[in-house]
Amino acid sequence: MAHPKFDEKELKIVQEVPGFTGEMLPIYDFPVSMRQSVVDAYKGDPWWVMTDIEQNTFTPSVIPDNGARGFVFEGGEPYPREKFGGKDMFGVEWVYVDVAGGSMEKPGNPHLIDDISQWKEKVVFPDIDSWDWAGSAEKSKEYLSNGKANVLTFLNGCWFERLVSFMGFENAAMAVIDEDQIPDVKDLVHELTSLYIRLVDKCEEYYDLDGYQIHDDWGSQKSPFFSEEVAREIFLPEMKRLVDHVHSKGKFFDMHSCGHIEDRCNIFVEAGFDSWTPMPMNNTQKLYEDWGDKIMIGIVYDKPFDPATATEEEQRAAARDFVEKYTKPGKPAMYSAFYNPPGMLTRAFREELYKASRERYSE
Repeated sequence: MAHPKFDEKELKIVQEVPGFTGEMLPIYDFPVSMRQSVVDAYKGDPWWVMTDIEQNTFTPSVIPDNGARGFVFEGGEPYPREKFGGKDMFGVEWVYVDVAGGSMEKPGNPHLIDDISQWKEKVVFPDIDSWDWAGSAEKSKEYLSNGKANVLTFLNGCWFERLVSFMGFENAAMAVIDEDQIPDVKDLVHELTSLYIRLVDKCEEYYDLDGYQIHDDWGSQKSPFFSEEVAREIFLPEMKRLVDHVHSKGKFFDMHSCGHIEDRCNIFVEAGFDSWTPMPMNNTQKLYEDWGDKIMIGIVYDKPFDPATATEEEQRAAARDFVEKYTKPGKPAMYSAFYNPPGMLTRAFREELYKASRERYSE
């Protein structure tokens, strides 16, 4: 529907908050809440081009994977850094690496399984009913009430990435292409998806959420880890099960998948994911042109500027160019704040991006 015309008064800065990459970003006097703007964008009716300030990442420590990976964002006292690492919800042990800002499986530990046929005997599924969901919800009530769209992120993968954590990359890569192992892989992936469906139900019961994100990396710097045929046969049906369940709750679903996997975007679309933010080695411009009417793409801008040398007018011109290219009718896109060059969200670029996109979406 048509939005009210842009008013210069909207550019009044009412707050400044740190972006995901550290820079302080202005919160303007928006005509609607940031939360509403995100919900509307996912319904195909954006108010402005989203960056990273409108969404509230939520990774509660009640889900063991988040502490194991050193990625806890929740309310209450800050999660102690010394507790980063440890066992995830399947008992796989992780070690937090400060210099990398993330975790890796503990070197030298044996894999949970060496052969996929062992999974029914050796993979112990977590008792999620025993987790303190009520305590987590109480602790994060204020955190989830800051005017942003609340997005709960599932780490460690539900599908291929989880398989890797169980049996190592080489064994997992072999299992998905060996016709003798594929039936067991399918059975395990089905049970993993059923677990995540139950996790969504728990989250819906206890938290005030707008959407979900799931991590499942599918590629290297140069190419996907497995073929489209593998993705379609093993993972697509289960991904669709989980996406359909999230949609049945009235929530949007974002896919986070790293690597050079632009050729797998069709799988994400068929699964029903609402958005995907590809890494810079993917051609996000072409992805937008080919798939932007079916999935919201996080755009890595094709004409980045050096914030240290670009003039204010050059920065504003870049923002207008971004809006011209990536706000086509029926094809909303996001500015990829995490994957664009650090520092590009300057005060001038951010202001012009907001203003130009507000004008475009209120035409």
